[in-house]
Amino acid sequence: MSTRSLHPPVRPDWLALTQEPVLEPELPIVDCHHHLWDRPEGQRYLFLDLLADMEAGHDVRATVYLQARSMYRPDLEPRMQPVGEVEFANGAAAQAASGLYGRRYACAAIVGCADLMLGERVVPVLDALERAGGGRLRGIRNQTASHDDPQITSNPVPPPPGMLVDPDFQTAARLLPRHGLTLDVWAFHTQLGEVAALADACPGTTIILNHCGGPLGAGRYRGRREEVFAAWSGALAVAAERPNIRLKLGGLAMRVNGFDFHERERPPGSAELVEAWSPYILRCIELFGPERCMFESNFPVDKGMVGYVPLWNAFKLMTTDLAAAEREKLFWRTATSTYRLDAGLLGLG
Repeated sequence: MSTRSLHPPVRPDWLALTQEPVLEPELPIVDCHHHLWDRPEGQRYLFLDLLADMEAGHDVRATVYLQARSMYRPDLEPRMQPVGEVEFANGAAAQAASGLYGRRYACAAIVGCADLMLGERVVPVLDALERAGGGRLRGIRNQTASHDDPQITSNPVPPPPGMLVDPDFQTAARLLPRHGLTLDVWAFHTQLGEVAALADACPGTTIILNHCGGPLGAGRYRGRREEVFAAWSGALAVAAERPNIRLKLGGLAMRVNGFDFHERERPPGSAELVEAWSPYILRCIELFGPERCMFESNFPVDKGMVGYVPLWNAFKLMTTDLAAAEREKLFWRTATSTYRLDAGLLGLG
């Protein structure tokens, strides 16, 4: 399986060109979406790299690990190979939980991969993932973001189209609640109709839509931002009518979104991110409400364009007009409830 990265490389020297103080360092955060990996060509983001970001100044209490094709087990049959990724993430979680590195619970919840196209045959895979997770497995995600434009891809091996509405996929998705699992979905804005159809077909499954619903700005959508915003906003409004969908706010610093901050001499500061992204973030909150929205870093993917401190500063600046209770939901309560994290362990009320 190829692990070639399609995302801008992380350049620490370039990121260091933009420095700013941490805003509201007392505001607790649960980073609900990040990855760990060791890729070719120096693309490495492991536990200590994540910990350095968590300790950069924001009060990040815990994180949620999302599948990223890391550390698959080649000694297992293909459908079982993702067990290795859950083992890997659980090992990082065990490091964090040891207390040796402070009280920051990295990978406190894990979202692994099980091929939902297996339909009912996915059950043994789910059982194996649960055992590997040591009580931390909370959800499943497949590679589902698909587009017919070859310039629009976020996976080294693009998935086939139509997975979200495939009967076998939906059958497997309906089984997840029996295992106490949610379903994370990464889809482009052109697939939001399929996301809504999936939610209708699986009303008992909690679906977490990733990265603001994927508003595109690359390929045939480059230079059409206003048109895309209108299409994305309308399709997202339809998805928001489904009560079993929740939404992650972030993930906009990928090539497919077309902001291209990585091509500039200096990385963006928080004010620039607010200017570029607040229309999307605020529209998401308007449609889903804080009780169904949660902020994510999407690191290290987004780290190719933006640093951890400016990113969370921007999220804080975008929400200063909201009530304190609403901001708590966005920054930690929704993530904590969605992924069943122990708020008491995290020191959260």
